[in-house]
Amino acid sequence: MTQALSFPIPAAGSIDQYIQSVNRMPMLSEHEEVDLATRFREEGDLDAARKLVMSHLRLVVAIARGYLGYGLPHADLIQEGNVGLMKAVKRFDPTRGVRLVSFAIHWIKAEIHEYILKNWRLVKIATTKAQRKLFFNLRSLKQDTGTLSADEVEAVAAQLKVKPEEVVEMETRLTGRDLPLDGGSDDEDEQRFAPIAYLPDPQAEPSEALEQAQLAHLRDEGLKNALASLDERSRRIVERRWLTEDDSATLHELAAEYGVSAERIRQIEAKAMQKMRGMLDAAV
Repeated sequence: MTQALSFPIPAAGSIDQYIQSVNRMPMLSEHEEVDLATRFREEGDLDAARKLVMSHLRLVVAIARGYLGYGLPHADLIQEGNVGLMKAVKRFDPTRGVRLVSFAIHWIKAEIHEYILKNWRLVKIATTKAQRKLFFNLRSLKQDTGTLSADEVEAVAAQLKVKPEEVVEMETRLTGRDLPLDGGSDDEDEQRFAPIAYLPDPQAEPSEALEQAQLAHLRDEGLKNALASLDERSRRIVERRWLTEDDSATLHELAAEYGVSAERIRQIEAKAMQKMRGMLDAAV
């Protein structure tokens, strides 16, 4: 029904003309409303549904006006409210003894709320039920533009039946603003102080971090295999020279231990290192 009963909103320049037009549409009496709703519900009469929607467009305009403080176009708010109105007409049951205006308010506000939450900020600001409640009520409950005191936080939390920490978090979100990660301009100062500059590692992109971790693992395994391929004397010399953190041995100390010249120890070390380097390169 939503597509069949679409009501295009005029461009921003003619929004006043649209509002004047819908305000001139006659309101329905209770008897007319029940008759039209019954025809639509039982017979699928789209013309009856259209009349129900058209007679309540002024309600959408009035509700949408209350959300202009969020800085979104009035025409867009009205358009979303009209979608909610059409959903209300589709679900309206005239046998319950409730007027359409009372039933539709919930659906109109729900669509407008959803639109505001999706478009007010680049980053979604409210996802849970408590956050939505705070988003649409916190500013009106604040007595001034300053930060809430501890007592005010407790009072708002009690009134809206949410946790005090949720009040503090939403106040922080509402007073903040979106910033581009890279600064958003060519200005060197903006780039220097952009959020991306405060990341712990500029190269810590997830795929690169995974690649580095895999590479480190291969090198560790390769080092173990390379050491295992050496004879016992060569492995001992390499370990004493390069893999001992606190007390690495000198060529002369190893020469005295094995009863050979320092030059011989150097030759053994060079040959072992060359063999290990070849194995490490092949592993990586």
